[in-house]
Amino acid sequence: MEQFTAALSSWSSFLSGDKLQGYKPVAAQDAPPAGRSPSLSALRGPRYMRATGGSSRVMCDNVPGLVSRQRQLCHRHPDVMRAIGLGVAEWTAECQHQFRQHRWNCNTLDRDHSLFGRVLLRSSRESAFVYAISSAGVVFAITRACSQGELKSCSCDPKKKGTAKDSKGTFDWGGCSDNIDYGIKFARAFVDAKERKGKDARALMNLHNNRAGRKAVKRFLKQECKCHGVSGSCTLRTCWLAMADFRKTGDYLWRKYNGAIQVVMNQDGTGFTVANKRFKKPTKNDLVYFENSPDYCIRDREAGSLGTAGRVCNLTSRGMDSCEVMCCGRGYDTSRITRMTKCECKFHWCCAVRCQDCLEALDVHTCKAPKSADWATPA
Repeated sequence: MEQFTAALSSWSSFLSGDKLQGYKPVAAQDAPPAGRSPSLSALRGPRYMRATGGSSRVMCDNVPGLVSRQRQLCHRHPDVMRAIGLGVAEWTAECQHQFRQHRWNCNTLDRDHSLFGRVLLRSSRESAFVYAISSAGVVFAITRACSQGELKSCSCDPKKKGTAKDSKGTFDWGGCSDNIDYGIKFARAFVDAKERKGKDARALMNLHNNRAGRKAVKRFLKQECKCHGVSGSCTLRTCWLAMADFRKTGDYLWRKYNGAIQVVMNQDGTGFTVANKRFKKPTKNDLVYFENSPDYCIRDREAGSLGTAGRVCNLTSRGMDSCEVMCCGRGYDTSRITRMTKCECKFHWCCAVRCQDCLEALDVHTCKAPKSADWATPA
């Protein structure tokens, strides 16, 4: 299944010239099989950087992996594509934050064709989350660019004008309300275009999770107001709608990941039914998947697993980051390191806190490698 994430990542490569801005890959991993999605690193060379200096048509034609509908949108809206490319690092970092304490830590690939490699070849819960968070990230990036006046095709929400009422009374629409409807509309057209060309079960799964991601961003659209009047009284209020910090969307989709529903295709191939009849039918907000996830304990090229050898674990935790769980029962190594920290901090009137620099020694626990020799076979 081709992955739209590679095309989006390419835009970040255009903009940075080498790596995604503000983000470093967590780990390297095997490249996917030949014939899969285009390479993230393929657009980091000078040939593609030179292409960006020309027309938007040249630039769009040099981004591999786009279907015809996506190329059309790219040609018409290069500024939107630029906003999407800049947003890739943000939702990738959010994915890594949510999985930071798990065996699979949303590891991205510096030299891989599809950003997340073979992990996305499986129809697993991890794939469901990646598609949802990336779709949400596209909405967030486009909507933000609209409000910041960076796009020719949109600006603030044109529907938020005049007066309105809420539980606190009457207010005037003012400021710049985030135009999230435009962000959702463009994201649906661009991201879903590749999946709509397919009629298989994986395409339906991706479309469902893409939509769940878009809806998650809109879920946290909030009304903000400013009071006007004598001594700060709210005689008059001016309000606007604003997206919440992307972390809220990430936290919400993380909860949906933990409650993701395994499904099977209907006999007529038009939708899903739950794999286990004891569970409820998934809503439009739920994440769905077909295949069980691997355990990610050992390096498995086919599963796209790096394994957990060398990963830091928490000796005192009882959660997923514990040495028992993270190391899959293989045990761990302990090393002592020193680091510089702030200590003996004192408050000084007014208004400063002054600290000493101190060396702190602490133990770091890392998971042992499997005893079998083939786990570390070079790619």
